[in-house]
Amino acid sequence: MPSLDPGRTALLLVDLMERIVALPLAPRPGTDVLAAAGRLAAAFRAAGAPVVHLRVERPGVPAQPPGSDLVPDLPREGEPVVVKRTIGGFQDTGLHEVLSGLGVRTLVLAGIATNLGVESTARAAADLGYDLVFAEDAMTALTADEHRASVDLDFPRLGTVATVPGITLDGRG
Repeated sequence: MPSLDPGRTALLLVDLMERIVALPLAPRPGTDVLAAAGRLAAAFRAAGAPVVHLRVERPGVPAQPPGSDLVPDLPREGEPVVVKRTIGGFQDTGLHEVLSGLGVRTLVLAGIATNLGVESTARAAADLGYDLVFAEDAMTALTADEHRASVDLDFPRLGTVATVPGITLDGRG
């Protein structure tokens, strides 16, 4: 995979919230996804590329369930946190405007769950014309079969599937 331009690429971390990371997940536990996403975020920050966080809230309830905050120490000060109330990250959230304001044309996606929040967000992003890269080892699902279906069948039709070590950024893009 060629290096990505940090001036036009953002890392989009989907639903890395305490209660979601703690679920029984497959093919890898949420803690492994969190570690891989953390490595990817560190690389983006070092390259000066934006890191954007998505977090889901349940609509129409007086309070969110315990563990609905992003995992502590994941977002850094100044990094956008976009709240969604649907499965995907673009519907009525302002995410597209945030990304456009940052000059982003390529998204690297990671998070939980592969076939839900990540895939729904990716489909809308593709419809909006973003180039997509999927960090396969920085995502997981409720079952391994659901994860594999997205990674093997759907994501290759939408963009490039890669692993965290294969995703590099440089200024020559």
